[in-house]
Amino acid sequence: MTFFNVPDFFGYLTNGYLWGGVVVTLWLTIATVIGGLVFGLLVAFMRMSQSRVLIGLASFYIWVFRGTPLLIQLVIVYTGLPQFGLRLGVIESSLLALMLNEAAYLAEIIRSGFMGVPRGQYEAAEALGLPKWLATWKITLPQAFRLMIPSFGNSVNGLLKSTSLTSVISMEELMRRSQMVMQAKFEVLEVFGAAAIFYLLLTTAWGFVQRRLEIHFGAGHSASR
Repeated sequence: MTFFNVPDFFGYLTNGYLWGGVVVTLWLTIATVIGGLVFGLLVAFMRMSQSRVLIGLASFYIWVFRGTPLLIQLVIVYTGLPQFGLRLGVIESSLLALMLNEAAYLAEIIRSGFMGVPRGQYEAAEALGLPKWLATWKITLPQAFRLMIPSFGNSVNGLLKSTSLTSVISMEELMRRSQMVMQAKFEVLEVFGAAAIFYLLLTTAWGFVQRRLEIHFGAGHSASR
């Protein structure tokens, strides 16, 4: 019986190849959040519009991408789109699938944030004669964002770990590189134990960022109570 190799475990914690995977996981998460926010905001506005067609399209999109596993979505984007003449590389496929999936969740988070803003804020903006886009940007969006932060933070936390699923299409992020390192000596627990520490560090760092955001955007609200 092979026991846990402690020296090798600590060696994997300083392995440059695995740290490269951490960097890939980090930028993959950041790019997905940015793209997901942009598309999610569009879907949320469609969902809150007065048009039945836009509401129906947005609802269908959210239903599909929240109701099917991300793993299947990755496989469909990577292997299915080429059958329609759209061939994407591993990086492009990973980003597209992650963004489409994340946008579905962020759209509902954004919509719930706007719904949480008191109706009086919208009426006050109209009374001041502010254009709708300016009232949204200056008045309702900052208040809605404060309400979104806890759910948004949980979504990003989950995304940091969900990037590991891109390993199934050979995206060389942390999980894929861990699998490749593990094959050298078949030290499964040692390698994936180190990978778990890396993921824990990433999610812990994001936890600090989330708390700073909550403090920053909640300061004015707390002072006014």
